[in-house]
Amino acid sequence: MGLPSSKRNNQRQWSLLDIVTAAFFGIVLLFFILLFTPLGDSMAASGRQTLLLSTASDPRQRQRLVTLVESGQHLQPIEYCPADAVAHMPCEDPRRNSQLSREMNFYRERHCPLPEETPLCLIPPPAALQIWHANMPYNKIADRKGHQGWMKREGDYFTFPGGGTMFPGGAGQYIEKLSQYIPLNGGVLRTALDMGCGVASFGGTLLSQGILALSFAPRDSHKSQIQFALERGVPAFVAMLGTRRLPFPASSFDLMHCSRCLIPFTAYNATYFIEVDRLLRPGGYLVISGPPVQWPKQDKEWADLQAVARALCYELIAVDGNTVIWKKPVGDSCLPSQNEFGLELCDESVPPSDAWYYKLKKCVTRPSSVKGDNALGTIPKWPERLTKVPSRAIAMKNGLDVFEADARRWARRVAYYRDSLNLELKSPAVRNVMDMNAFFGGFAAALASESVWVMNVIPARKPLTLDVVYDRGLIGVYHDWCEPFSTYPRTYDFIHVSGIESLIKRSDSSKSRCSLVDLMVEMDRILRPEGKVLIRDTPEVLDKVARMAHAVRWSSTIHDKEPESHGREKILVATKPLWKMPSNSH
Repeated sequence: MGLPSSKRNNQRQWSLLDIVTAAFFGIVLLFFILLFTPLGDSMAASGRQTLLLSTASDPRQRQRLVTLVESGQHLQPIEYCPADAVAHMPCEDPRRNSQLSREMNFYRERHCPLPEETPLCLIPPPAALQIWHANMPYNKIADRKGHQGWMKREGDYFTFPGGGTMFPGGAGQYIEKLSQYIPLNGGVLRTALDMGCGVASFGGTLLSQGILALSFAPRDSHKSQIQFALERGVPAFVAMLGTRRLPFPASSFDLMHCSRCLIPFTAYNATYFIEVDRLLRPGGYLVISGPPVQWPKQDKEWADLQAVARALCYELIAVDGNTVIWKKPVGDSCLPSQNEFGLELCDESVPPSDAWYYKLKKCVTRPSSVKGDNALGTIPKWPERLTKVPSRAIAMKNGLDVFEADARRWARRVAYYRDSLNLELKSPAVRNVMDMNAFFGGFAAALASESVWVMNVIPARKPLTLDVVYDRGLIGVYHDWCEPFSTYPRTYDFIHVSGIESLIKRSDSSKSRCSLVDLMVEMDRILRPEGKVLIRDTPEVLDKVARMAHAVRWSSTIHDKEPESHGREKILVATKPLWKMPSNSH
């Protein structure tokens, strides 16, 4: 017999109420699960990674996010990259580059992805960044190189006895031997290039003698030689001598050094020796230690190396064991028209100092094609050369006046940074400094009395003034800031940039070649946690930069410029925080 209609309705009402109640408690339970359990963290991390992958796989989604960040409508910070990106270098990615040609080590050179091919995310720090060993996420180099005297791990720290394959008695003993043949004291030599630098014991030891050595090596199987060098506060960057010129002007270095760098100097018709010759200042010194110098079973390679040096009229200073020292001649090369390597002088159509993605040439740079008188012995000794106007600056339009005004301007600005903005621009707070738009190196020159070093970056699309930087006894590289820089994450303590928007603008219009958001994400990648950034630009640009600073998790303040300066500039100072990834973000 059926129920009365009123009871049937009442049962239906209770059933509906039960469903609503159950749904409510289910939502509450799910909220607590998401908020307070690892499952919630895992689901959130999964959602973040899905978003990151979508910004890499869908260029339109990525561009929408960039636009939101630029406009200040994206209120949340940019997401962090996966934990395995802790040492990511976009242009030296082994997984990407391993597919490329091995010829002349092309695959080990810079090969940058397009911005739309990369996720928009912040490189995470290691789990325990403040511990020396943890900032270097590799043990392999210590395992492989410990027996050579390069370095050893002691607890949470690495130590550097200063040895190496070619100087087991320590870099100091090796340099003392070189000083018998080369004027390493007294300011004659100032700029040096250490090729294939190990952990930069050579460059680190030279610093104590007033010689500023820039070290380079490729991203290698030992993982991070260059990162070790930078952790020690020694100038270094990632590069490979392969198919292109190194990113320096002609006649930059007073001393060039190779200790077991394994560069085949005489291969490809001595192309690599020719590149060394382009970079070495007339009257400068070339030191090669290790193979093939008097090395077993390398008689032909050693004979070829000597033959190339003779063809270029290099003066043999000494052969001491497995070390050879040559001096480059001053004046135009005496290269004979007939030589066994078929070497020829470059004609006037080959610019001596163009070096950004510039293919190596199989011709010898004429010293007379390089403007100014820049031979060792004719330029002032260090430190006088820092302030004396270089001949390559005088060769520029109004060069003398521009140089002197620039020097005064930066002395005034750096004094203001210290005294009014209370910025610490010396060790121990700061050691590795970068100037992203260096011009004549005036900012670096104003810091020369401090125990810091500055990587002076000359934007590749601006006037190529890097030769003046080197003539002053400072160091730097060419670079285009629409691409990532060739260094490991977290390697600079202080980044300075005057005119940040000019780094990405087209020279023929007001349009941008790339995104300011991507540039700031890259600055965040190379800046050490708790490091600082100082940006000078117009108030309108700095308003945009301040919005983006929030997006990359920096805290920032905007200040007035020094009262003596003209123009509408303001100054933004930002600090990168020491943040940690959630525990379930792998």
